[in-house]
Amino acid sequence: MTAPIPRDIPDLPPIPGHVVLPSSVVPARAVLIPTRRRLVALSRGATALLALTGVVIELLVGNGPPAATLSHFTVQSGILLALVMLVSARCAWSAHHPLPAALTGAALFYVVAASLVQHLLPEGASTLFAGPDAAGPAWQTAATHILHTAVPVAAALDWLLFTAPGHLHLRQAPTWLLYPLAYLAFSLARGALLSPGSEERYLYPFLDVDQHGYKIVLGNALLVGLALYALAVLLVALDHTRPGPGRRPRETGFRLRPPVG
Repeated sequence: MTAPIPRDIPDLPPIPGHVVLPSSVVPARAVLIPTRRRLVALSRGATALLALTGVVIELLVGNGPPAATLSHFTVQSGILLALVMLVSARCAWSAHHPLPAALTGAALFYVVAASLVQHLLPEGASTLFAGPDAAGPAWQTAATHILHTAVPVAAALDWLLFTAPGHLHLRQAPTWLLYPLAYLAFSLARGALLSPGSEERYLYPFLDVDQHGYKIVLGNALLVGLALYALAVLLVALDHTRPGPGRRPRETGFRLRPPVG
């Protein structure tokens, strides 16, 4: 004989008849399982190899000691992009989550900025990166085109074709400018420590204090900094308007709503 089931369980609140839970937003990476993207991995590996090729050529045939070559913003940004591309290629090959968009966006921003300084700014390049019209070794001219044209184009294509849009934000733009600001301080300090008349005392002509003085050099740096900030804002704006692979623009996650009733 079983005991009768009580109508109300003691010490427990009654079960409500209608429960509505608040909606929540779950990031896409918490729901979607990454898949292997071997074609993307091979493409990024080729971009990293291209950047490293340009850097190695400059180290082998460039003017001056290797330390001077490594002091150039273009070479440093090329090395950074190569490292980011290698890690991103491994993530794509092994089905791991991609690197943060702030990091990959910064690597793209730096190589594009170096390319624009080379191509658009009058006397923007140092003697290390002689243009195709200048007398110099053919290998050095090839390295110039690799680092200032081929690498930025390859990085931009990777960003447009293989990355999801909508992950860059305006708050990241000032952070990206910290490296160019630190490089400006490094370049001026390096020039001040080297003796007058030293070869490549100032790595870029628009930062040459001996020729222009500190007032004009700092003015040039301010104008370049404003242009770089505008470039970063443009990059963020493009990221929020471009379509992406397998994803609608500006979609940042999945909104989960519990059933009602």
